Amino acid sequence: MKLGERPPFGPNVPSRVITLIGGDRELFLAGRRAENQGMGIGAFAYYRRVVENQKGRIIDEIIKVAKRIKASEKMIQILESARDETQFAAAIESIKSTIPQVLLINGHNPLTLLHKALSKGLHAQSDKECLQLATSIRAILTELAERLGQALKEQAELDDAVKNLLKAGSEKSSKTENKSE
Repeated sequence: MKLGERPPFGPNVPSRVITLIGGDRELFLAGRRAENQGMGIGAFAYYRRVVENQKGRIIDEIIKVAKRIKASEKMIQILESARDETQFAAAIESIKSTIPQVLLINGHNPLTLLHKALSKGLHAQSDKECLQLATSIRAILTELAERLGQALKEQAELDDAVKNLLKAGSEKSSKTENKSE
């Protein structure tokens, strides 16, 4: 007799998403299982809780990208203020037009998209509608995690490339100077 399965069977969740959601990993995975089983209200509720709990962490990652791409100090201050805001809706409203271009999804701020879906309220929706919203929330959260990781990786690679070329150029010029002496 088989009583359970460890780890539970289901689609793979990208590691970048798990890293982004931090301590709410189990809530996210419970939402994923509910989504896979067609339980829309449950999936929606789990994802909503994860996004609201991890607002500060998500905005911190956006701040890292903003700093890495050398965004304006004003943008960083707005993001930091939103991170410290206790009310989710107010935080998202304050940064709806302030997000690095590289993180936009189809030209839209992913946090605004998430907030729009989450603010619908699960009590006014059918289970089928909640399932559609939950799937969209997961997809946007996953894409945001991927874009955050990619933006940080690409900028780090670019920084290393510039540093290496500058180093190679300075070594070449110092060798040329040594030969001429």
